[in-house]
Order: sequence, then C-alpha cells, then structure tokens
Amino acid sequence: MGIMSLFRGRDAPTNRTAGSSYSFFMGGSAAGKNVNERSAMQMTAVYACVRILSEAIAGLPLHMYQYLEDGSKKKATEHPLYHLLHDEPNPEMTSFVFRETLMTHLLLWGNGYCQIIRNGKGEVVALYPLMPNRMTVDRDAKGRLYYQYQKSSEDAPTMEGSNVILDPSDVLHIPGLGFDGLVGYSPIAMAKNAIGLAIAAEEYGSKFYANGAAPSGVLEHPGTLKDPARVRESWNAAFGGSSNAHKVAVLEEGLKYLPISISPNEAQFLETRKFQINEIARIFRVPPHMVGDLEKSSFSNIEQQSLEFVKYTLQPWLVRWEQSLHRSLFIEEEKKTYFFKFNVEGLLRGDYQSRMQGYATARQNGWLSANDIRELEDLDKIPADLGGDMYLVNGNMMPLNLAGAAYGSIEQEDTESEKQEVLELEESDQSTRRRRKR
Repeated sequence: MGIMSLFRGRDAPTNRTAGSSYSFFMGGSAAGKNVNERSAMQMTAVYACVRILSEAIAGLPLHMYQYLEDGSKKKATEHPLYHLLHDEPNPEMTSFVFRETLMTHLLLWGNGYCQIIRNGKGEVVALYPLMPNRMTVDRDAKGRLYYQYQKSSEDAPTMEGSNVILDPSDVLHIPGLGFDGLVGYSPIAMAKNAIGLAIAAEEYGSKFYANGAAPSGVLEHPGTLKDPARVRESWNAAFGGSSNAHKVAVLEEGLKYLPISISPNEAQFLETRKFQINEIARIFRVPPHMVGDLEKSSFSNIEQQSLEFVKYTLQPWLVRWEQSLHRSLFIEEEKKTYFFKFNVEGLLRGDYQSRMQGYATARQNGWLSANDIRELEDLDKIPADLGGDMYLVNGNMMPLNLAGAAYGSIEQEDTESEKQEVLELEESDQSTRRRRKR
C-alpha cells in the first residue's frame, strides 16, 4: 500500500517547475565517490575551469548603452544602473567580486540568483547574491512563478524571516542550460560520474604514496604467529607512509613479504588521471591548455584556441548575462532604449603586428581616425587642431558612378582641340586664296 501511494504521489500534479529539483542529481557516483559542489571544487581541474570562467566574466568591462534618435548609441553613464553594474552592486562588493560570485554559482549549481533592492521610486539601488542551493522556484495556484528562499545568518540583512517568498520582480535570475527554460541544472550534477572517477583516481594516488609508494601485500610466516596484529602494526610503523619509503626491511624467522596489488603503471593510473582532466575541461568547454595540458598546443595554434575560447565558450555566457540583466533590471519603457553589453575586444586582439596592419588598413580606407586607433590601444588622444579626429582616404579612389568621368573629360578636350585645328586650317586656306587672287 505504501509503494502504491508513493507512485501516486510521484505522478500527481505539483506546483514545482520541472527543473527546480536539480539537487536530486547530486550524490553518489558510479566510482563510489560522493560528488557535490564542494567535493568537486577540491578537484584541481574543476577548480581551474570554474576560476577561469568566473574571472573571465568578472574581468570584462560591462557597459550600459542608450540608443539615440539617429540610430547611434552612447554610454549611459548618467543612469544609476551604470554605476551599479560597472563599479559597485552593493556596499559590500565590487563589480568584479559580484560577477565572479554569481558566475561561480552558475557553473556549480546551474543558476545565479540576486535579490534586487529598490527604493521608493522603484529604482534599483543594490544587488545581493543569493545561494542557489537554498532557492526553490515554484508556481502558485494560478500558475504564477515565485521564489522561495531559506535565509541563514550568513546572508545580508535585506529580508526578514527564515523562509522568504520573493516576487520575480525582486529577483535577478540567470539560468543555465535546463529542461524547462526557467531553471538550469547543475553541470556538476550532470557530470558527477566523470568527476567522481577523477576524485577516485586522485584518492588512489594519495593512498599509494601514503603507504610508502609500495602496494599492499601479505606477510607470510612459515609457522603460527601468536600475535599477528602486533606484527602488522610493527610493519606499518616501520615502513608505512611516504616518509618511510624505500627503507630496507629486515625479515626474521622465515617471514616473507608477498605483494598482491598491481602497480599504478599497470593500472594506467597516470593515463586515467590525465584523461579525466580533459574530460572535466570538456564539461566546461575550456581549452585544455588553459588548465595546464599543453600536449596538443603549440606556438602556431594556441592563439587560435584562445580566440575559440572567447567565441564558443564565453560568448554564450555573456549573452545569458546581458539578456537576464536587460529583462530584470529595466522597466518596460527603458527596455526600448537601454541595453547592457560586455566588451570582449581586449580578448580578441591579435599580436602587435596584426593589429598594426589592421589599423593601417582602417586608417587608409577612412573608417578609423588616429584618435580612434589610439583609444583602442589605450593611448592619449591627439588634439583635434593637430588632425587627431581627421578621417583620411586615398586620392586615387572614387565612387563607382564616377569611374569614367576622367576619361570623358579627356575625350571632350580632344574634340574641342580638333575643332580648333580645323578652324585654323580653314582660315589659313582662305588667306592663301586671297593672296593668289591679288
């Protein structure tokens, strides 16, 4: 009867969204190791990937722009949200720390949550990160979303009570990849078997060296030992641990040591650990050379791999950030004219020679001025009276519709010249005839 009621409860309609129970996937892995966000971060490859992505997002310049009537755009530095996102989201954090924290939540739990603090006018005055493992997204009886957060003493004093209900307008939610489009699932939870195997391989290596880099074995005695426990403890005390490795053992009374484990090399221990590093880098779509694996990287391809990291790894995350900020922080009227944009130009810059060649082409074709180029290189501008804002173009170029203008003028000049020569000849002939008549 209990089993049937369990099935009925599972199949019964609930008000929880399909993706909000992402914590269900955390737990034991096929390798026998428990995997959660904290144990995963103890793996160097996971820590490196999370740090690389979170610091990359946090370090990029984040600007707020406004569309003008002529279709151009400008930085909306006078808007209160510009300072909030660019410099200081709340009195306790800088913009870098705020974005780094939120991106870490996204990579570990698949969701980033912030409480939006507004003043009496409805303007956003602060943003405080919320822990994803204590947030649940539900629907009420009318199907409307709401956020339920379990507050702890570690949270900022911005809400009252231990179990707080927040309206969607009071929450900045950046979801990762998910089943329902509302809540993302954790990359750590979905790849727990791969991470669990990496944890098991690392633990195996640690125990191998803790045992003096010697495999476990059997102490064999030709007779009967009165106190085998004392012999075992004496052996471990003398030869156990990495500090006792390679000591010479003296066996008495016919005692023999018989190893029974295979060596790490035979078990392909190093190969397994190396493969798991690439496996974890694949989960986060981070190039292996960025987590220290340079086997397939060279001087000729490492720059291209770095560009691919920006285009195929960072860009999707940046779009998630930009659209979530736009949806949650702007009122409906502001959404028509304002938007957020990360500046990735610094990461896409090539080497010095390639940049200079590109600048020269842009300068000669008239779509970059000297000051435009100097601003891209973080140099001081040339005064306008010295031509710093002047746009130049090659003189031997003209619009396509005027391509034959020069030849047309030459032909016209030739025709006029020929006419003049004919007139002069006619006048000369008439003069000659007059002289003959005389």
